Formats: sequence, C-alpha cells, structure tokens
Amino acid sequence: MKMIMRWFPFGDDSVTLSQIRQTPGVSGVATCLPKVPVGEVWPLETLKALRDEIQEAGLEMEVIESVNIHEDIKKGLPTRDKYIEAYQKTLEHLRDVGVKCLCYNFMPVMDWARSDLSYVTEDGSSVMAYRHDEVLEMNPEKMAKAMEGKARGYSLPGWEPERLSAMAQDIEFYQSMTREKYWDNMKYFLDAVIPYAEKYDIKMAIHPDDPPWPLYGLPKVITNAENIRTFLSLNESPYNGLTLCTGSLGSDLSNDIPALMREFGGMKRIHFAHLRNVKHISEKDFDEAAHLSSCGDLDMYEIVNALYESGFEGYIRPDHGRMIWGEQARPGYGLYDRAIGANYLLGLWEAVEKSHKNKR
Repeated sequence: MKMIMRWFPFGDDSVTLSQIRQTPGVSGVATCLPKVPVGEVWPLETLKALRDEIQEAGLEMEVIESVNIHEDIKKGLPTRDKYIEAYQKTLEHLRDVGVKCLCYNFMPVMDWARSDLSYVTEDGSSVMAYRHDEVLEMNPEKMAKAMEGKARGYSLPGWEPERLSAMAQDIEFYQSMTREKYWDNMKYFLDAVIPYAEKYDIKMAIHPDDPPWPLYGLPKVITNAENIRTFLSLNESPYNGLTLCTGSLGSDLSNDIPALMREFGGMKRIHFAHLRNVKHISEKDFDEAAHLSSCGDLDMYEIVNALYESGFEGYIRPDHGRMIWGEQARPGYGLYDRAIGANYLLGLWEAVEKSHKNKR
C-alpha cells in the first residue's frame, strides 16, 4: 500500500510539493494536466517536465487523476473513435513517464456536485456540503455561472470549464438515453482502451458517481455493488478496476462500504482507494467530515481492516479535507486536514496490520 496525496500543478494549488514531502508516510502525488482540453493527447514533454519536478521534490508520480473522457464517447456519437485514439495515445505517454494507475470517471456532463463548498460547521471548520433540494434548484445555467466564479466565486475541481455553456443541451441529450445504451457506450470505451492499458501496464480505476443517485435525469451507473458488478463484467481484464471512494459511495446509506472493500478487493479489482468520511443530515443530505470514524457515519477502522484483509496493494489517498486553522485553498484540497487524514489512515493501517500479525 502506498499513501499519496492529490496535487494540482502549474501554480493551480496552494499546497507545495515540499509540504507534501514533509507529510510523514506520503510517498507521492496523484496529479493531472488540467489545462489540456478534454479529448486531446496529453503532451509527452509536459508530462516529463511534471514528473521531473515531482521526483526532484523526492516524491513519486505513479498515479494520474482525471484524464477526462470526451462527452462524445459517453454519448456514443460517431466522432468518439478519434477521441478514443487520443486516449490510447495518452496512455502510451503516461507509460513513458512511469505511471501505474489512472483514476477516471464516466459521469455524464458533470463530475461531483455539491450545494456549498464552504459550509461552516459547529467547530468553525468549513466543509463541502450537499443538500439535494438545493442542487435540484440549481438549473444548468445557474450552475454554469457558479462554476465560472460569477455566482459564488468558486470552482469545482474535476469539472470541465469549457463544457459549461453546453451543460443544458447535454443534459437534454441524455433524457432520451436508456441505461442499457449508456452501459453499451461504456463497454465500447473499455474494449477499445483496456488492451492498451494492459500493453502499457497501467491499471484503469473508475471513480464512482458522486452523489451515487440520479441527478437531472442523467444516467448514474457506478453507484452500488450491483452496478459495480455489472461494470466489471463489461470487461473482465484485471486492468479494468475501481477507485473505491468511500465518500462517494458512502453518501448512500444503503451502501455497505466494508463489504464492498472485501468483495471487490478480493477480486483484485480495487486499484486505488479514496478514503474520507461523511456525516448524513438526511437520506440525501450530507456534509463531508474529518476522516475520524467519530466525526462521520463511516467506520473507518472497519473500512481499512476490510481493505487490508482483501490483500490490497494499491494506492490510498485521503480524500477531500476540511478547511481548518484559517487555511485558504482549493475547496477540499488544502494541506492541513488532508495531512491529518493521511496520518490517521496510516495509523489505522499500522494497527490493522499488527493486529493480524498478532493473531498468527
């Protein structure tokens, strides 16, 4: 198991590589090229420069997040093949710089959604919050303005800014698409890309839908155990796997996260784990929380124990953190709370590991 942290390059992150390097137990970063338009090949020379910068800081660049999939692929349009070819070429370039794992998602139109990125909690820290009714009231035009910084003055990491103006039209397109057709489009992508992942020895790790329930009538498919089984059956290659995000899947109270860890970890299909906690306000309202079990509704010890018992050998990162101690940073991606979370998770892993050794 390797503990890593997400880092946004080229001055887009207030957290420095030096600070990450000083966080005990963290061996590397999961990073991206956010300025490359979706559907274009990630340039090899840019990736090499990024790798060199990270390695010079004493860290590894074995994980990449957010090689975003062009919407034409998700829609199943005739133009998808040229974008898939670009994705295949990007995988080759990632191989050339030593990448071992790629976290991506197949969420239509938008990535994760929240109603508030700076909700102030009782202890004075701020977290990202989700209130279902408020999100439903945010029509695509209002959401696009919010994402451009005109409505609330913030931006959500992982969303595709260049697509915001077309958000309403894209949502309308999916209203007539069946779930079966969406699964077909996903399989088409996997069957085209997984052979290259095998060739280049890069584990493909899909991220769950966040939140894991329907929104704006869009198809949401990576949401629970049954759907994950369906996804993995689309392509049986061990390179077709998961980023198991406890915060995303844990937003649905019906998901048993330790059971998911055991089932899919036992199949060796969990390549990356995003670990964080959530505090439910109601069935479909929640706040992100500090990583400790006592701070949310997820039993983090049982989650780590299940992951360990499954024989997990991939990458873990503390997921979205709170804003604490006056820190001003990209929502969810400050240094302080994520560093605390990383060391809490490392402590849990050590405790679980030693408890199993003592039983032998």
